[in-house]
Amino acid sequence: MKANSYVSADKIRSDFSAAMSAMYRDEVPAYGTLMALVAKVNDETLAADPHLKTRLEATDSLDRISEERHGAIRLGTPEELSMMRRAFAVMGMFPVGYYDLSTAGVPVHSTAFRPVGAASLSHNPFRVFTSLLRLDLIADEALREEAAEVLAARKIFTDEAVRLVEKAERDGGLDVADAARFVTEVLETFRWHDHAIVSTDMYKRLHDAHRLIADVVSFKGPHINHLTPRTLDIDKVQARMPEEGIAPKAIVEGPPTRNCPILLRQTSFKALEEAVSFVGSDGSWQKGSHTARFGEIEQRGVAVTPKGRALYDKLLNDTRARVRPAADGSNAAEYEAALADVFKTFPDTWNGIRQAGLGYFRYSLTEKGQSVTGRNADLETAIEAGLIQFDPIVYEDFLPVSAAGIFQSNLGDDATQDFVASPNQVMFERDLGATVLDEFAHYAGIQRASLEMCLGIVNMAAAAE
Repeated sequence: MKANSYVSADKIRSDFSAAMSAMYRDEVPAYGTLMALVAKVNDETLAADPHLKTRLEATDSLDRISEERHGAIRLGTPEELSMMRRAFAVMGMFPVGYYDLSTAGVPVHSTAFRPVGAASLSHNPFRVFTSLLRLDLIADEALREEAAEVLAARKIFTDEAVRLVEKAERDGGLDVADAARFVTEVLETFRWHDHAIVSTDMYKRLHDAHRLIADVVSFKGPHINHLTPRTLDIDKVQARMPEEGIAPKAIVEGPPTRNCPILLRQTSFKALEEAVSFVGSDGSWQKGSHTARFGEIEQRGVAVTPKGRALYDKLLNDTRARVRPAADGSNAAEYEAALADVFKTFPDTWNGIRQAGLGYFRYSLTEKGQSVTGRNADLETAIEAGLIQFDPIVYEDFLPVSAAGIFQSNLGDDATQDFVASPNQVMFERDLGATVLDEFAHYAGIQRASLEMCLGIVNMAAAAE
């Protein structure tokens, strides 16, 4: 079979994303309500800001707003993580970044599987934040061993899914029939199961160790934990959720409201309490419940440089030293006021962010710049002369403190526990079977390539100083 008869990875990812969304709307109807609310707010925001709409159209980002979403899953073993990497590769999704959530009291470390090329991101930017349980962080040795035994015995991929992954790897792709079958089979890995694979007693012990541990270990597979549409005004969505019968979490995670958004802001509606049957001592099913799944919303801003990230982390830490957000939201207003005040240090104009070296931007020639020939100017002169323009590069990745905040708010107010910070990227990459892409180097490469496209105008030596 010729390579050009294979379905593109971008098409497979789009089909999988659509199938995942449809399945989740059926399983969690409130997510469909949330999607409709986000679409309405996005339409209103674009109508009120013609310049924003123009720039999004110019940077091939406008069509992505309505479709962009990410999912999250939690895996239990290195074997599951490695196989998940191989399955996502068939969809053109690769591991970007390493996140240690133990620092925030969540016993996992993670990566984000996502497309990385501009064309693939434009086609469909679907990403999955994928966490691996840190059994080594469970203090109870006996419980740790029991959990390991349960996880070792389960198989989260169907035989057909594994066969199709192997076929794609061997042949370099999948034809139309196999690609459709692949989407159907891999989707089963993410489906909700209302029958646990542990007893009520073991579930309670896992739950007492940490609710997330119970969520990972107790079920047949890593049900999709949440899906996330992208909004252009997260504050408006947050305020309107109660009008739609949706209870939002207490605060929006991440930076404060800004004229020029940075990094990532996230909020969610509270997790559902869902009926679950547990294995009884006599082999019968016993009724119970489990709380885990929810709907999330994200607002994405500019990707920041290492300097920008260091400033962000400092300001966030300074804010939390002043006001620590309570899980029940009792001091939400106080926290948000402190956050806004502390973050005044971070420039809030695109040019200010750019000139301070805090964010990454994509450069392009203006209509005037395209008509100029034989001109050589440094970058700032070319911008001032109206020859070159710049647009923020959208941050496609995640923030560990924010992720932990989302996890904790949806695991219950008493879910926060202390774990010793123990980042171990070497161990994670060993279990993954690959190295993760450094997101800073990736964004820097995009910015550098855009400058090179303006080479006829910009004196690259001067711009690099």
